[in-house]
Amino acid sequence: MKITRRTMMIGTGAVALGAAFHTRAYAADFTYKFANNLQPAHPLNVRLKEATDKILEESGGRMQINVFPASQLGNDTETLSQLRAGATEFFSLSPLILSTLVPNAAISGIGFAFPDYDSVWKAMDGELGAYARAEIEKKGLVPMEKIWDNGFRQITSSTKTINTPADLEGFKIRVPPSPLWQSMFTAFGAAPTTINFSEVYTALSTGVVDGQENPLAIASTAKLYEVQKHCAMTNHMWDGFWFLANKRSWEALPEDIREIVAKNLNASALDQRTDTQKLNDTVREELTKNGMTFTDPDKAAFREKLKAAGFYTDWKGKFGDEAWGILEKAVGTSLT
Repeated sequence: MKITRRTMMIGTGAVALGAAFHTRAYAADFTYKFANNLQPAHPLNVRLKEATDKILEESGGRMQINVFPASQLGNDTETLSQLRAGATEFFSLSPLILSTLVPNAAISGIGFAFPDYDSVWKAMDGELGAYARAEIEKKGLVPMEKIWDNGFRQITSSTKTINTPADLEGFKIRVPPSPLWQSMFTAFGAAPTTINFSEVYTALSTGVVDGQENPLAIASTAKLYEVQKHCAMTNHMWDGFWFLANKRSWEALPEDIREIVAKNLNASALDQRTDTQKLNDTVREELTKNGMTFTDPDKAAFREKLKAAGFYTDWKGKFGDEAWGILEKAVGTSLT
């Protein structure tokens, strides 16, 4: 029996079946759980399946990682608690949601900080990423060296097009559980509501909120186009996924297995970055065919609105001069 890429993308049941098959066949010495909030078809889960297969093979069957996508083990807040307790050994999470535990992890999510992917990877594979990982480690979690990609985030709506910052005034928008997201959309005059991703589709379909913001790949794989009509290509924030391990569980692994796991996860992160960028660059056509209309707002106007509202000054004070200086060095400009 062979678990193929196609099997991985059929649905969440296929992922669980594949993991169970591997466990029975190899009787692994270590069987760990990995949780995430993305659909099986998302590039993160596709590349993760490849990585876990290689880990199983290269460890001689000693290390089995069972993948639980699509928030099967709980929403982001619940799963982060499980990770800290060791009930789940691995979890991928946005730096901004992680900021509820590690405040300065959110430094990479400052609105309109990164103009392009080149500046993102220069920062996250360099000094800014190293700074964030050090902050995460202080809380007893172990981040892998390479952050996985989520992409630049866009704003979608069921009620109106978004062309200017003024269009966001009073707009009911879902945001993840993070103070930075709340702060940014409050500065725009919107009405942000914190909702875990597992509940977003329902909240949009029932009108609890009128819009949300995510990279296009998620709008596609989570079928948000079924409940959203308009998309503004704001690129207002770059977002990624830190691959996190429970420290006690990580240190329980023999050194050679840790090396195999880290090597394969970091290599797959680089492959997943390429996949996600390609998907985000091409999925607009697919979403258009599915009924979404697109606008391309002037991003400078949104950035100036944040600046005038004191958003950058406030967050520089919260993050501190060290973190802010590392960020500005990476993006090559003064944000305040």
